Amino acid sequence: MKNFALIGAAGYIAPRHMKAIKDTGNNLIAAMDPFDSVGIIDSYFPNADFFTEFERFDRHIDKVKRNGEKVDYVSVCSPNYLHDSHIRFGLRSGADVICEKPVVLNPWNIEVLEELERETGRNIYNILQLRLHPSVIALKNKVDAAPKGKVFDVDLTYLTSRGNWYFTSWKGDLSKSGGIATNIGVHFYDMLMWIFGEVKENKVHLHTHDRAAGYLELEKARVRWFLGINYDLIPQRIKETGIRTYRSLTIEEEEFEFSGGFTELHTKSYLDVLTGGGFRINDTKKAISLVHEIRNKEVTPLTGVYHPLAVEKLKPHPFTVKH
Repeated sequence: MKNFALIGAAGYIAPRHMKAIKDTGNNLIAAMDPFDSVGIIDSYFPNADFFTEFERFDRHIDKVKRNGEKVDYVSVCSPNYLHDSHIRFGLRSGADVICEKPVVLNPWNIEVLEELERETGRNIYNILQLRLHPSVIALKNKVDAAPKGKVFDVDLTYLTSRGNWYFTSWKGDLSKSGGIATNIGVHFYDMLMWIFGEVKENKVHLHTHDRAAGYLELEKARVRWFLGINYDLIPQRIKETGIRTYRSLTIEEEEFEFSGGFTELHTKSYLDVLTGGGFRINDTKKAISLVHEIRNKEVTPLTGVYHPLAVEKLKPHPFTVKH
């Protein structure tokens, strides 16, 4: 049984990490979050110590070590801009780190963290759960088996409605979340590059506070992509079902179905790490570099190949970024 500490216990994704720790037969001994709405801990580890101040959490982890009880892993589920600092804390505490995506916001942060791995002898792992999805693995095998020189036409559309709270939270702050392409798109870009290869061309056609669109030419694919958090972008037929999220990936005009099978992917990710696998920080470099480039790239006119939703003149979300 391994001992875990968790940072960011009140966040949306934290329960998946708690479940993964429990399902793999391990123990959460301490958790931290400045917000105290963390009753979900009782469902998994009611005996875990909890802190709302990082300084007291830091002191507690140090006391645990000095009392001879090892902290084997620190799980990082905090806001994106804090990942770098919290990863460093985990390494300095003598633990390996399992971090939510994006592991960091800027590619140069990865190089420094790799140095810290070598200095401390500890490892950093990133949750890249789509690489463990059975349908995604099958698609990669299909693409790998395709004739040499085959280039696939791919459309990616991901619409996940967010309310006014989003723009008041850290997620609406570009400097803290990295913006929409980073916050909700990074795992899709990682998946696409893992399957279809290196980026040869990257165009951004649209990039606002509530939507982004562009074109990627990869070694084995031409990708038109669109990401949005505005409910008005959801197709009417989807709205009528009461669903607020729409995810579509078409390859050669054929829908690729991978909507199911997500609930256990964090547990699979933890099991992979605990059995000697896992995705190391080096595996994240390409996706982090790409989202950084998208975030800072000049928007180009809608010429050539572009996603059809990029021309939609829908009213933007009523809230703009406040920071």
